[in-house]
Amino acid sequence: MQLVYSLSTVTNAAQQVYDAYKDYRVWTFPSAMGSGKTTFIATLCKQILACADAVSSPTYSIINVYQSPTAGSVCHLDWYRLKDEQEAIDAGVEDALYTYPLCLVEWPSIVPQLLPPTYVEINIEFISETERLLKVQTVHTPNHL
Repeated sequence: MQLVYSLSTVTNAAQQVYDAYKDYRVWTFPSAMGSGKTTFIATLCKQILACADAVSSPTYSIINVYQSPTAGSVCHLDWYRLKDEQEAIDAGVEDALYTYPLCLVEWPSIVPQLLPPTYVEINIEFISETERLLKVQTVHTPNHL
């Protein structure tokens, strides 16, 4: 799936992605800093999943959990500050990935070995100050350890 969206159409983009990939538990956001990952996630959580909680990037806490009346507990993870796999495990990342019905992972390249064998990858590319290109694909890693 590929979509071009702007801030005024991000809700529509989030709805399309959710409708197409809602059966997948882990969604990753490997996009560059400033691309709009947190804005997209916040829109998904607030507008599509009706989370009442404040949605913000868990850069320092690593894990935020929001409650959705439709999706249950939504786990938002930001791996940017993690140094290695052991630190991620100590922070509860591995448990979160296999516990919550939906996990949204920013900076998954920090410890990709903790990701499940199948997940959704959502890349957000900067087109201009007002537009982004969203590329979504399902990733299958059959040799996952």
